[in-house]
Amino acid sequence: MDERAALERHWDASDVSDFKAEHEIYHEDAVLNYPQSGERIRGRRNIQESRTVQPNKKRFTVQRMIGNGDLWVTEFVLTYDGIPSYAVSIMEFRDGLVANETQYFADRFDPAPSRAHLVERSSS
Repeated sequence: MDERAALERHWDASDVSDFKAEHEIYHEDAVLNYPQSGERIRGRRNIQESRTVQPNKKRFTVQRMIGNGDLWVTEFVLTYDGIPSYAVSIMEFRDGLVANETQYFADRFDPAPSRAHLVERSSS
């Protein structure tokens, strides 16, 4: 299986709320971790249900995917009801399907004046 192509299908399906296609990438016994909330969801069906019942309108914009073989990292902007959150998904594959995923989220913050002379402004 081409993991990168599988990830592209996953994120495209996520962006249009195609929950069936979005979750084809996961093993039946996959684990999804959200360290910031302390949540761990076990099983593809439970992962899918947790996303299906999410009441917010979501959009996904992939910034970058990098990886090789069984380990892939995706940086993306997840927009809930028009409010962007910056996220990183770390996916570990087993036999061509995701066995473990950990997602980290961060909100935008104002740049620090003390380093303004050192930085370029990015568009994301």
